[in-house]
Amino acid sequence: MKILICLPFELLFWITALLLLGTADLHVHEGDQHFTLCPLSNMGISWCPGCGIGKSIGYLLQGNFQASLNEHWFGIPALLIILNRIMVLIKIKLNNRKVLNLKYKEEGYV
Repeated sequence: MKILICLPFELLFWITALLLLGTADLHVHEGDQHFTLCPLSNMGISWCPGCGIGKSIGYLLQGNFQASLNEHWFGIPALLIILNRIMVLIKIKLNNRKVLNLKYKEEGYV
């Protein structure tokens, strides 16, 4: 539990989001209206440039590349961008830890 407290919120957010997308049942709402955070969809506009990216990433994480491309073409680049961000956050966290350890060693605490 201590590890979760030490991790940056953004890192936990992205990892949780990918885990939820990867385990979601994406076929449940096909063709049905469902809750959405999309402001354009909530205003009754049927076309939105970003709608479908979440499902596209979910299909990609489940290994269904064709369904991912059918849902939204930007799903693959979006997943790569998110994975890159996760790696950057992990690298920053590890570097900060190394700097703190080095600082404590220099001051004679360790």
